[in-house]
Amino acid sequence: MNGAPAHTRIPVLLYHPVMDDPPSWIAEFTVTPRQFASHLDVITGSGRTPLTVGTLVEHLTAGTPLPPRPVVLTFDDGFADLVGPTAEALASRGLPATAYLTTGAITPGRPCLLPPAPMMTLSQVPRLEQYGMEVGAHTVTHPQLDTLAPNVLRRELREAKTALEDVLGHEVIHLAYPHGYNSPAVRRAAKAAGYASAVAVRHALSSRTDELFRLARLIVRRGHTTADVEAWMEGTGARSAPYPDSLPTVGWRLYRRGRALLKGPGFAG
Repeated sequence: MNGAPAHTRIPVLLYHPVMDDPPSWIAEFTVTPRQFASHLDVITGSGRTPLTVGTLVEHLTAGTPLPPRPVVLTFDDGFADLVGPTAEALASRGLPATAYLTTGAITPGRPCLLPPAPMMTLSQVPRLEQYGMEVGAHTVTHPQLDTLAPNVLRRELREAKTALEDVLGHEVIHLAYPHGYNSPAVRRAAKAAGYASAVAVRHALSSRTDELFRLARLIVRRGHTTADVEAWMEGTGARSAPYPDSLPTVGWRLYRRGRALLKGPGFAG
């Protein structure tokens, strides 16, 4: 098989912390090290070709054939386990991944909307690349980007990018939207800020025809089993992007914008 057909469903998995005793606010989106190891075993045994987001985007942009049965692993925020046992578990299996880092959360003394949790630090970011991970930006304070004024939106996108580029010594061109929230204006701003792609959530499989500035991901929750991961590896268990926003999604965005005008930026979705 030379590459993947246009209709191929691509699982892009979204992880948060990998730990046994997470803070309550992130527990729903945390898997234990034992669960994580079982997921990785399923992925390595699935026959899929692991890629970084950057490699996937290069193929989508150039229109070149994808490797057979691609899969992408991503990690959001920058929890403390990422730069240690989680990166080691990936490296020991030869699995590349993309880490999207919230710079305010990993820089001591910087404001951030994320509640307290054990986090890695900005100075540790180069170690992720030593493990073979790709680094992307996840804004500075983790706001709901589609509720921000244009100048604040631009600052969140550019300052996170600059902070990571300064510590890494090279360009950072991939972005993850906090909470997955985005809009046409947010997507335009991401492109204008110099990003080549952005991932959302969408709770869906990506595809060869997915949108570069809202690539779909499957968010991994603590209740997901190895059977769920096996289904995703088979290209089942979720719908496939791209697809238009539903009316409830549009309505929820309008509600959140109104709430932000009244109460200011908020973390909770």
